[in-house]
Amino acid sequence: MGKEKKRKGSCEAEAEAVAERGGGEEKRKKSRTAPSEIKNKEKRSAVHAKLKREKKILKRKQAKARDAAYKKAIELGEEPPEKKVPRTIENTREPDETVCRPDDEERGLAFIEELKSVIPNAHDYARGTYDLKKIVEYAKRKDFTAIINVHTNRREPDGLYIIKLPDGPTAHFKLSNLVLRKDIKNHGNPTSHKPELVLNNFTTRLGNRIGRLIQSLFPQEPDFRGRRVVTFHNQRDFIFFRHHRYIFDAKEKKEDSKGKATQAAKGKNLPEKKVIARLQRVEEMKYSMYCCMLATLTTSTPEKECGPRFTLKLISLQHGTFDTKGGEHEWVHKPEMDTSRRRFFL
Repeated sequence: MGKEKKRKGSCEAEAEAVAERGGGEEKRKKSRTAPSEIKNKEKRSAVHAKLKREKKILKRKQAKARDAAYKKAIELGEEPPEKKVPRTIENTREPDETVCRPDDEERGLAFIEELKSVIPNAHDYARGTYDLKKIVEYAKRKDFTAIINVHTNRREPDGLYIIKLPDGPTAHFKLSNLVLRKDIKNHGNPTSHKPELVLNNFTTRLGNRIGRLIQSLFPQEPDFRGRRVVTFHNQRDFIFFRHHRYIFDAKEKKEDSKGKATQAAKGKNLPEKKVIARLQRVEEMKYSMYCCMLATLTTSTPEKECGPRFTLKLISLQHGTFDTKGGEHEWVHKPEMDTSRRRFFL
């Protein structure tokens, strides 16, 4: 028992001695005066040089330790430790929305290219510094039927002007929720066929006028073989645009082997002219059945979205072509018009 007490006493004494040493070192560090507090210039410069040397030596030791840890990790086949990025004024700057990143793209140009694939016989021209009124006059002389002007803000499309030529009207829309084709999952690719047009829920006089304006952009004889559908769906005065290609899941009926044999025998006995005439009739019947299938198209038909996808909100409708000074507005949306959540204009 006496020996154990002596050992405990010696351990406690050693711990106290270590604590005193540590405390002494801390006191020395705290008591070390900063060079700026020393008034003598020679002493101040000597202390500053000494501190600089100590920092340099410490930096070298840390760098050697990092290199050794990196080499050891590679030898053991482990992931090396991440390199520390120094904190600078540049990489700690305040966030700014207007900063253009390297992976940013001009969504306005991509949107125009996809809009060209939706509207048949469409061409795109850079506006440059030309006034829109002069562009309208030039387009009239060149026998264009409509002008679509895409307005961008910070590389993002946010507005759309549709000007019907030669006598108007001019509609100004706010554009939002734009999703390009490449951002749509499992998207389809459009063909060069003329699309079918579907206009939903344009019920008021103003809605009918906007619907006819949109309808004038597309040909009145769609190519049903392309199976393309362009939809403008109005809901609560927001016009949702979608572009799809649909697919038929028609299952052909299997004929009996006996019926095939009798038809083959009949075909052999008939002369060539009658066989050709019968084939033509079969083709005509097939085409008429195809058109009937199109007429009975339902929402259960599988389809693929081709994009783009966006939403329009009517801001104003102007009588005639674009004119900011002498133009007469048929309808302009104002905040005081939104008196109820159940009041809609289209």
